[in-house]
Amino acid sequence: MEACADLGLDFVALYTAEDAASGHLDVARRLGGDKSLYRIHNYLDAGDILSVADESGATAIHPGYGFFSENYRFARRVTQRDRSMNFIGPSWEVIRDLGDKINTKRIARALGVPTVPGSDRAIYDELEAEAIAESLFEFQVKMGIKKPVVLVKASAGGGGMGIDECEDMARFRQTYRRIRNYSLRTFNDEGVLIEQRVFNFNHLEVQIVSDRSGTNPVHFGTRNCSVQSPGLQKRIEVAPGFWPEGLSYSFDAAKVLDDITGYSLSIAKEIKYDNVGTWEWIVTPNGEPFLMEVNTRIQVENGVSACIASVRGDRDVNLIREQIRIGLGEPLGYTQDDVSFDGVGIEYRLIAEDTTSGFAPWVGRIEELKWTGRDWVTMHTHVPLDRAYQIPTEYDPNLALAIIWGKDLAEAKQRGLEFLNDLKLNGADSAGQPMKSNIPFLIEKTANLLEF
Repeated sequence: MEACADLGLDFVALYTAEDAASGHLDVARRLGGDKSLYRIHNYLDAGDILSVADESGATAIHPGYGFFSENYRFARRVTQRDRSMNFIGPSWEVIRDLGDKINTKRIARALGVPTVPGSDRAIYDELEAEAIAESLFEFQVKMGIKKPVVLVKASAGGGGMGIDECEDMARFRQTYRRIRNYSLRTFNDEGVLIEQRVFNFNHLEVQIVSDRSGTNPVHFGTRNCSVQSPGLQKRIEVAPGFWPEGLSYSFDAAKVLDDITGYSLSIAKEIKYDNVGTWEWIVTPNGEPFLMEVNTRIQVENGVSACIASVRGDRDVNLIREQIRIGLGEPLGYTQDDVSFDGVGIEYRLIAEDTTSGFAPWVGRIEELKWTGRDWVTMHTHVPLDRAYQIPTEYDPNLALAIIWGKDLAEAKQRGLEFLNDLKLNGADSAGQPMKSNIPFLIEKTANLLEF
């Protein structure tokens, strides 16, 4: 909504009964008036969403960070229906092609881009599966890995479903048959992927932006997303992905950052990527990068990349604004040479959760959310600041994003700790017990950011 206002575009905003008290309704009223708000039943009801689009006369749909953002069928429906609209994201063909992890790996390998060792297609034959597993165990032994592990995945799965690991061939045979049968029952496809299990890695990302021509992608740097919950949900993101200017690494960290941005751009050019997207990488302790996947959408952490970037010296970089602008057909208007970087950004995800009890969501009412305004901190939150807020249990208890900027890693960390220690986030559950949040966890993890 704020990006639309910056661009002089009218908008309509959706909400459900469950989040009718959210602060995003306040923003909609402030920037678009009451007429900009439409209530729907469910954010995953495509018919409901498209009905609002038709009633309001909308000409484009922005799918947000989740829900339909990587659903190529929804993107295709938006653009091919009788009253066609723009889908603010990549073209549906790109979403389809890069959303298929097997196809992404095949494209990467054809371009010489390193991927996690293993199969680049679904395996249906048990003897072939055993041969691949044996080669992966041998490869890991040659690399000096004392306890090699192979992952077995349902090729049609997703979201962590249908994945197990094994430490030897006897266990592999049992695991392969079980995952194959599970995949057939659950997804009606008994195809299986076999990959090396990589331990003790850092999770890095490359931010790519390209216009509808698909011929001129640029990158907006790297970020490190290694601070995660046990469920592998991100909690802190840092841009850039490593800090060789002030930290020592056992590998050439600057070269790794250059390599993964170059590799990411090569795939973007090959596939004719035509909006904003993120290339996700894992980097081993030896500095070996492996492409994991491509997220064909804007991500929550886009702002931490924007905060260290300039375009032709202009620090007012907003990647959601860029996404909408180029999604509506405007040319990118700049090249990689026009993009520069300065300083370090840290993004904290403030979440109502009990990090001492398995990061369990906390349910209750927020009575106070306050922070000290600084020119180096940006806060994005849907929590109303002028009234109490009951966290809806229907959605994840994400409360806010805080983006901190510093001229270097030391200053960014110092400012981050200052912000977290000053932040007032208070509330109580139905039994009157005080609110639990992940702030202590964020403070603890700030000490070792970007260290490997």
